[in-house]
Amino acid sequence: MPNYTPISTASSLDNYDNVTVEIQRLEKLLHDANIPHELWEKANMQLQRVNLGLRYGGNVNQLDMIVKYVEWITHLPWNKVSPDILDINKAKEIMDQNHYGLAEIKKRILEYISMLILQKQNKPNEAFHAPILLFVGLAGTGKTTFAQSIASVFGRQFVRIPFGGLSSALDLRGVSKVQPEAEPGLVIKSLRRVGTRNPVILLDELDRTVDTSRGAIMGVLLELLDPKQNGSFIDHYVDFPFDLSQVLFVATANNTQDISTAVMDRLEVIQMPSYTDDEKIFIARDYILPRLMKESGLPEQTLTINEEVWRSIARASGYDPGIRSVERKVESIVRTAALKMVSGGGTTFTITAQNMREFVEG
Repeated sequence: MPNYTPISTASSLDNYDNVTVEIQRLEKLLHDANIPHELWEKANMQLQRVNLGLRYGGNVNQLDMIVKYVEWITHLPWNKVSPDILDINKAKEIMDQNHYGLAEIKKRILEYISMLILQKQNKPNEAFHAPILLFVGLAGTGKTTFAQSIASVFGRQFVRIPFGGLSSALDLRGVSKVQPEAEPGLVIKSLRRVGTRNPVILLDELDRTVDTSRGAIMGVLLELLDPKQNGSFIDHYVDFPFDLSQVLFVATANNTQDISTAVMDRLEVIQMPSYTDDEKIFIARDYILPRLMKESGLPEQTLTINEEVWRSIARASGYDPGIRSVERKVESIVRTAALKMVSGGGTTFTITAQNMREFVEG
């Protein structure tokens, strides 16, 4: 959220000098900001109207409202874009670093990336036009990680908008600044947070919206995903068109039955497969364990985990098609080793079938 102090608590209208200083600060914000001229005119007119009203005893809440509004519109990335990396070999490298196996899915994503690279090279001033990928699969099968990889491939900022439990279209669209609960929607908030207007935005778990609001939410989604409409997306709070045409949208879902047909027509489904025990072991041993050890500060030689332990961890994941339960057990091993190390219990640890209960929870 923008950093501002409500005038109603910061000063009294009896001292109009304080109000004048705040008005001048907002005028400077508008003058210095790189925002559309029509929006500048609109905001400046509102600011001067509030200033005039306060001079003759108007409501101080009007100033609080315009302070918050100007802070928001002047900190949005109206024209700031991050440069794209257009290197298909780098894309392959990132995919292989982040994902084991899944050759067909990688191939499909590389085809998608290739289309975008060609469009960017041959039509640099036009918005991207490509199918919006929808990764469908159960928890832990790598849906979010693939979306993050797409952002890494292009060198773009990544932001996630969770749809799980989303209860109103206004959560996406925002609430008008004249309303008591006024605030921008999740799309505009995300753009401000990452500071560019061309991030990769993950629309996560589209199938988990609240039933009673699903229709209205799907209606906003249609506009977000339609290249003919998202170039002038209007958030109720900002109340001015914002260009989302350079955003790369990616979506996930556990299944597609609760996603409207109109939205599905704009998405290309990529079905995520379940992992076998051997694949879980490979991913846990060669991807998850090194990452967690690096994050925790454990030296590489700290842990040795025997094969029978890996087999036991994979079997214990049962019917989990993904790797989250396996990852939790590896996290347990790393945490326990870290505790033993800082407590003087040793500097290296070998995990075997006989002592694994000391390290593995559950």
